[in-house]
Amino acid sequence: MTSDATDTIDTLIARYVAGNLPTPARVLVASHLELNPRSRALARGLEVMAGEELELETPRPIRDPKNRLAAILGSDAPAPIILPPQPANAIYPRALRDYVGFDADETPWRTKMPGFREHDLGEIEGFHVSLFWIRPGRRIPTHTHGGVELSLVLDGAFTDVHGRYGRGDISIADETVEHRPTAEMDRPCIGMAITDAPLKLTGSIPRRLMDIIGG
Repeated sequence: MTSDATDTIDTLIARYVAGNLPTPARVLVASHLELNPRSRALARGLEVMAGEELELETPRPIRDPKNRLAAILGSDAPAPIILPPQPANAIYPRALRDYVGFDADETPWRTKMPGFREHDLGEIEGFHVSLFWIRPGRRIPTHTHGGVELSLVLDGAFTDVHGRYGRGDISIADETVEHRPTAEMDRPCIGMAITDAPLKLTGSIPRRLMDIIGG
């Protein structure tokens, strides 16, 4: 994951703490926080900082937020966020299970192409929201995006031009990124994706596949 992507994820977490994310992104980030201790520590530090600002008679805007985020991560950790216990064998984080009402083994998958399944949650607050399942070793057709795509890996892992994304990692792609995500061989890759525009296939793929996967 590049440093720019890390900065973007930190900004997402800051917006989550501030309550400034639309519902699909809020659920995705809340699920990420359950799976990523580093991000939980950042969120907790931001919550403490926000509480200190609220105690001031005249709250101040955060100056140099990038350095403030770095300072939080480099300082003594505040009291950790206590997570409720997960049910045995649960794959979806609690935030996602509460949102969709089921776990991975109950997901009503629909095969979109060989080795790729999807559960389409539809358009929510201007975003297309879906869950995906990729067969071990399966390569997704090469594509870019008309807007921004956030993908959270819930189980397994995939690799693309930016590196490896495992359980709890967020991939961020936009019109500047052309990639071909490939699931690792040991198990299926399961995740959540939200987009604000359709993807654009760029390889030598028949037009009918664009229709199948929403291009």
